[in-house]
Amino acid sequence: MLDQWFNPQKTPMAGEKPDYRFSLANERTFLAWIRTALALLAGGLACAQFLPPLPIPHLREGIAVALLLLGGVVALRAVDHWARTERAMRLGTDLPKSRFPAVLALIVALGALLLVVAVLIKAFS
Repeated sequence: MLDQWFNPQKTPMAGEKPDYRFSLANERTFLAWIRTALALLAGGLACAQFLPPLPIPHLREGIAVALLLLGGVVALRAVDHWARTERAMRLGTDLPKSRFPAVLALIVALGALLLVVAVLIKAFS
């Protein structure tokens, strides 16, 4: 799998070459996930550097670390999904299914809920 990530020319190309438009669409999707990963990393760094201390001890640092880790996971997931999709197109099989977008959405929503609670605690204390 890692060989396909880092050296696709060396990996034997199974199946048939897909229509280039589909490969380019797969690449655009990959780049969209990379932008998401970069946004999460930037948000984590911003939390660590610019967010004032929150009423819950170490919440700011926890948010920053969570965003940084999530950004890394999203980046790794992006390249894995790109490689699996490219392989599926070459073999003419169904595209890989993924629960990752739903999991990511739930994690972000949970993070937003935690921030709302922190803001309300600070407002009423």
